[in-house]
Amino acid sequence: MIRVLGGPKRLCDGLTRRDLLQVGSLGLLGAGLGAGRGGLAATAASSTAGLPGFGRAKSCILLFLYGSHSQIETFDPKPDAPSQIRGEFGHIPTSVPGLDICEGLPNLAQVMDKVTVVRSVSHLYPVHGVAYATTGNPVVPLAMELSPRDPSHWPYIGSVVDYIDGERARAVGDKPEVPRNLQLPFAFSSQRIGEVARAGPYGGFLGQAYDPICTEFLGAGTKKAQKTLAKLAWDDYELYRGVTPESRFQINGVSGANEGVTLDQLDRRRSLLQQLEDARRAATPGSPGADRHRETAYRMIQSPTFRQAFDLDLESWDTRALYGMNLFGQATLTARRLVEAGGRFVSVFWDEYGLAGTGWDTHWDHFPRMKDELLPGLDRTLSGLILDLDRRGMLDETLVVLLSEHGRTPQIGNVQGGGRDHWSRCYSIVMAGGGIARGQVVGKSDKIGGDVVDRRVSPKDVLATMYHLLGIDPNTMIQDRLGRPLPLVAEAEVIPEVLA
Repeated sequence: MIRVLGGPKRLCDGLTRRDLLQVGSLGLLGAGLGAGRGGLAATAASSTAGLPGFGRAKSCILLFLYGSHSQIETFDPKPDAPSQIRGEFGHIPTSVPGLDICEGLPNLAQVMDKVTVVRSVSHLYPVHGVAYATTGNPVVPLAMELSPRDPSHWPYIGSVVDYIDGERARAVGDKPEVPRNLQLPFAFSSQRIGEVARAGPYGGFLGQAYDPICTEFLGAGTKKAQKTLAKLAWDDYELYRGVTPESRFQINGVSGANEGVTLDQLDRRRSLLQQLEDARRAATPGSPGADRHRETAYRMIQSPTFRQAFDLDLESWDTRALYGMNLFGQATLTARRLVEAGGRFVSVFWDEYGLAGTGWDTHWDHFPRMKDELLPGLDRTLSGLILDLDRRGMLDETLVVLLSEHGRTPQIGNVQGGGRDHWSRCYSIVMAGGGIARGQVVGKSDKIGGDVVDRRVSPKDVLATMYHLLGIDPNTMIQDRLGRPLPLVAEAEVIPEVLA
């Protein structure tokens, strides 16, 4: 059901727009939504266009496991290591001869011939560095990681794609029906209590106008869970364990029910708001961020293609079940529908919910949570996405990347349920589709999965590779708020071994 008016509208800047009039008058909020100085300065002399796959991906679905998955309990098991390293899970063969993965991923084992695993990602920062993992900034100090709006932050990769594509389209007047930079299931780090806000998927020095546009979740959980963090306790329905079939995602006022104003009414209100905007500009020039939010809102409201992408009733029950009837699975299915409708960059976060210190951050109860929630959810969702894209003929043009901010310690902690702490010296990611080779393994870890012994890869190299496949030279220079030219991603190179 599509609802044009009514209900809050929440973008990742945390502002709520109660109705269309408020969306239309965003410019009156002033410089708080400024787009930053931004600006393309020049393209570096070197180019990656000569490498295979440049521009092969029409779109990207980024799956981010916040808290970070263990390399040993996923894509780099160590069956010959001592028990305090290898843990409680065994390993199973996959569709790629010689490639074994954790036994908790039986569905993924069947599609490993369609993906590439990188087992040698490494960096120096074993903290929840989402900003470090997803932006071009070569160094993100801890103080910045805990300050999402620090003006020194570089923009999120989806924000950069949105900006670069927008600059390219400006000359021809192209205004896509589906926003270029979307995020599910809700604004990052917004649905839990405890700890502080964290940096990550934001516009950085491009300004809040380039934050991802975030959905909200409407629905209910089906399975309860208990969580603790210091003196905090939480006992409620855990959405990542299961949601009802009626559950949906929406951008309020755009993808909700279809009662509301007619297009004639919309046009009349827009005309009135345009007069207000003209008066505001005459008094206070500037505020391109507000203008951009307003125009994006109008396009979304008037686009049946965009609205219908959120209607999961248009999918068969078999397809919905293929992704898993949980928050991550249904968000990822919606992401596939959004790129099918023309979306360029869609992020799905497996985020903390209810209480901080959850998600994939398994300092304690590691093995119970891996068995009951984490591995089954990941197994069903990622395998379902790969199979669904492939059978629809979309995999070769859709880049799929499974990321986290680091890995987990090889040594199991002596705590309730076992625990693995932060570990950034060696971990694994998965890439597929959109110009990525099939059935490949890049890099190698040592016998306990603790250090890289072959082909070290940085998170920045992963970002550079993503830009390359999306048709954006990672050496392109972009201006920060002070007008200084900076590369899209610093100190990085495309990973040729992952390219088809």
